[in-house]
Amino acid sequence: MTGMLVRYEALVATGELRSDPEQAAAAERLDRLQRAFYKAAKSTGLIGKLMGKRPEPPRGVYMWGGVGRGKSMLMDLFHQTLDIPEKRRVHFHAFMMEVHALLRDERKKESGDPIPPVAATIARNVRCLAFDEMVVNNSADAMIMSRLFTHLIVEEGVTVVTTSNREPSQLYKDGLNREHFLPFIDLIEEQLDVLTLNGPTDYRLQRLGGMATWHTPLGEEATEQAREAFYRLTDYPPEDAEHVPSAEVDVGGGRMLHVPKSLKGVGVFSFKRLCSEARGAPDYLAIARAYHTVILVGIPQMGPDRRNEAARFVTLIDALYENKVKLIAAADAAPEELYQAGTGRFEFERTVSRLNEMQSTDYLALGHGEA
Repeated sequence: MTGMLVRYEALVATGELRSDPEQAAAAERLDRLQRAFYKAAKSTGLIGKLMGKRPEPPRGVYMWGGVGRGKSMLMDLFHQTLDIPEKRRVHFHAFMMEVHALLRDERKKESGDPIPPVAATIARNVRCLAFDEMVVNNSADAMIMSRLFTHLIVEEGVTVVTTSNREPSQLYKDGLNREHFLPFIDLIEEQLDVLTLNGPTDYRLQRLGGMATWHTPLGEEATEQAREAFYRLTDYPPEDAEHVPSAEVDVGGGRMLHVPKSLKGVGVFSFKRLCSEARGAPDYLAIARAYHTVILVGIPQMGPDRRNEAARFVTLIDALYENKVKLIAAADAAPEELYQAGTGRFEFERTVSRLNEMQSTDYLALGHGEA
């Protein structure tokens, strides 16, 4: 199988990727990791394998940087070219849902601490565990991650490779009971090499190919444009549209929000679900932390009879704007014409200004959560 670095350099040579020093350094580091896996497997030998002895695990990698800097692309190349059977690639959100399900099953046995057996189950036949988009936005995950990953990495010998939009020290920033999460940050810095990818080119933005982000009026054409943006941003094949993954976002208070389409940090929502139902700032903040891009469809023109929906829309846009979330919208009118009369009309002017700024190249080039 062709190695990681050879494949990356071939893509640069053919013009499919632009030359990027930080990407090249990350590709070289991931290529060394692949060779470390092969060397470890060879050193264990046949007798060691028969005895169930695990090879010494190579040191993992944590790649972080703004949206569209090539992290997921590098992870894809790494996983595709890693020539070992004991590998797994999974979106971090899906992985943590799986962990909580395993913990619930283990607790039913009432056999003591559930973390070690759950870690052992996850580590079975896995030497490399690769995550895309590590993000921590709820206390349930934060409370168990230090102990879980200590068992996975230190006790079970699993090598972790992950991407994130945040540097380790900023994970779960301002989160509830964050002091219990801090040992996980220490673990990352002790056990993984931290690589930064914050080059000047936003490759995800390039994928939009100059497409507008605000599509109006509502109708099949606007819907199709939003759909096309989703496929470009996620590299998901349009012919497999019926199988796009969904997700559940923890919005606090024991409540979960269903996201009908959720992939690689891109979430698709309807205006009706987000602004016609009783929701508040915590719901929108959870969305803004979980997704670097939100596709919002079905935004209507609003009048005095929809003042509540307009107020929720203002709160939603505030949360997305403050966290530098990209917004792709299918709406019935331009921002200036969305809410022309009703309670809160004056305050809505700020939302109009933000919606227009969110369509600018400067805003779209910002990383998720970037100040």
